[in-house]
Amino acid sequence: MNMIDIQHLTKDYGQGKGVFDVTLSIKKGEVYGYLGPNGAGKSTTMRHLMGFSKPQKGSVYIQEMDCWSEQKKIQRHVGYLPGEISFPDDMTGLAYLKLIAKMRKMNDFSYAEKLFSFFEIDPNTGMKRMSKGMKQKIGIIAAFMHDPDILLLDEPTSGLDPLMQNRFIELVEQEKMNGKTIILSSHIFDEVEKTCDRIGMIRNGKLIQEVTVDELRHSQFKTYKIELLDTLSFEKLKQAYPNAEHKEKHKQMIISINDSEINHLLSVLSTCHVAFLKEEKHTLEEYFMKFYGGDKND
Repeated sequence: MNMIDIQHLTKDYGQGKGVFDVTLSIKKGEVYGYLGPNGAGKSTTMRHLMGFSKPQKGSVYIQEMDCWSEQKKIQRHVGYLPGEISFPDDMTGLAYLKLIAKMRKMNDFSYAEKLFSFFEIDPNTGMKRMSKGMKQKIGIIAAFMHDPDILLLDEPTSGLDPLMQNRFIELVEQEKMNGKTIILSSHIFDEVEKTCDRIGMIRNGKLIQEVTVDELRHSQFKTYKIELLDTLSFEKLKQAYPNAEHKEKHKQMIISINDSEINHLLSVLSTCHVAFLKEEKHTLEEYFMKFYGGDKND
């Protein structure tokens, strides 16, 4: 059974804003990364999953329940962290979380207390005096503290320092081990690569590409950094790959090829004096920029 099932979701706000014919599904225990520029439709998708917005076309289901007509029932099983959070200034972090716990009819607050320690936060601080990072931690705790089966996390590490970003990654990995289903939108590529099983890329409201992290890691497109021992070898390799990036001073070349071309590269290298050969791993950021880089609207 798919925990999240979106079919042909369309919500047109005009002037190209919204989501258009988005179809995706997420299985139990899967962490799904949702990537795209600001305004691409990530938050709009999340709001439909929470039942805050009604689709113009298509359907949105969580655990086979309609997100619009059964939103109250669904929200008991979901932890949601919105991209922009408004907190009451006249409350402490603890008072705010206790209020949320009461509204959810939670009987056990112990997980929230563990998360205070995990994120190194004093919840008795007034919300008005909290930094953006501290408020973000409160938002994360609010999403996780009732131990939901499904987590919808919109830019979850916004405002967190690198140490706390790593803590968040640890938390997601732990929840994944516990069988939670998570959809996570983020601009931090390292975070997505470390936590997600699959990645969906959305642009101008349309889902344009889906890729598994394993596919990304074992991409047929490879890049090699090569350093030659002498000028003659360098010139020979440069002649074979004239469009490759090169650093003549250091006799280095960076060659990108498909797997099917590797025998030709090895054949050329066998006639050269090679100092070292290293495969450069392609990152999610490079993959992402293939779809988004250079567009005037990005």
